[in-house]
Amino acid sequence: MSENDSMLNELKALAKSSVSRRSVLAGAGAVGAGSLLAACGGGGGSKADVRWGNWTLYLDYDSKKKVYPTLEEFTKQTKISVKYLEDYNDNDEFYGKVQGQLKLKKDIGYDLICPTDWMAARYIRLGYAQKLDKTNIPNAKNILPALASVPYDTDRSYSLTWQGIMGGFTWNKEKLPKGIHTLDELFAPANKGKIEVLTELRDTVGVIMLAQGVDITKFTKDQYFNALDFLQKKIADGFIRQVKGNDYKEDLISGDAVACIAWSGDAFQLAAENDGKFDFAIPESGGTISADNFIIPSTVSAETKPKVEELINYYYDPMVAAKVAAYVNYICPVQGAQEAMAKVDPSLVNNELIFPSAKTQSKLHVFRNLTPAEETEFTNAFQKATGN
Repeated sequence: MSENDSMLNELKALAKSSVSRRSVLAGAGAVGAGSLLAACGGGGGSKADVRWGNWTLYLDYDSKKKVYPTLEEFTKQTKISVKYLEDYNDNDEFYGKVQGQLKLKKDIGYDLICPTDWMAARYIRLGYAQKLDKTNIPNAKNILPALASVPYDTDRSYSLTWQGIMGGFTWNKEKLPKGIHTLDELFAPANKGKIEVLTELRDTVGVIMLAQGVDITKFTKDQYFNALDFLQKKIADGFIRQVKGNDYKEDLISGDAVACIAWSGDAFQLAAENDGKFDFAIPESGGTISADNFIIPSTVSAETKPKVEELINYYYDPMVAAKVAAYVNYICPVQGAQEAMAKVDPSLVNNELIFPSAKTQSKLHVFRNLTPAEETEFTNAFQKATGN
């Protein structure tokens, strides 16, 4: 068994004991998942004190009681109610929904959002993010040193990491028992028409460039478009079934897709809910690493902002962070959470998906910052190539 194959070995033991998140969504029927879960969470009605927009399957959830336990505890402690909305599927899609209101300085329906690094940079650059009052967030000191300064927010004045993300390969172990560890294996003839890739260009194009021997921390325009040409050809040749956001998971479950360029935490959830049927590997040529971040939109009122900051502070408590990490299985950004995990779930203390070792981190690479002009050009080209 290779090192990458063993990364999710613990999933077999956890699969039977894991709470099924997807069973909650499956019972939604005609009701949207975001609406259903918002109705269940943390006292969040239409008059909630804080409205939090986030990605799907990204917060601890008790399907029997139909509550988010850590949110319930927050409201119990602070009397601040939270309406939790699983409204993120794709960064551009979400931004397109709120940018008009942001420009008009009108309420966007959210007091806390969780964009990925590059989109967080856009919010900050355009003045759509409010400066954090760190006196209301004393636990901000718990952020991992590696995340304490990022190019778009060097002193973390406007953002704090929610969860870290690994990009790599996920596959159906029954269909592909040998696994997927290289781009050639992903695009093997037998997989034609059953491959999906992410709408997040930094992960999809990043993984392709790494396989082409490109350093994605300092690539050129020609190297980017060379990788994009490769992607477009695979789409035209029928290898790639669809280019999707967070909902690619459903196609893996249905069997419409057998392998994807995907995110690590999703792989854990898929395996835990499907008897260990799915696996994840960082490509031999390297994977991507990024993060989703807490951002307080510029439209949030002065009365609400301290309540939002109190919520952020709560999730930077090591014990609370460990409880969330035990559920979502993404990279935890909070110092002390690994030690706290010993009390939450000892089997996860050394989980490489949550607390990656230095060796694992050395295989992960950050997609370099794009200039505003590059972001426009590269994004438009990616969307044209993928048909979105």
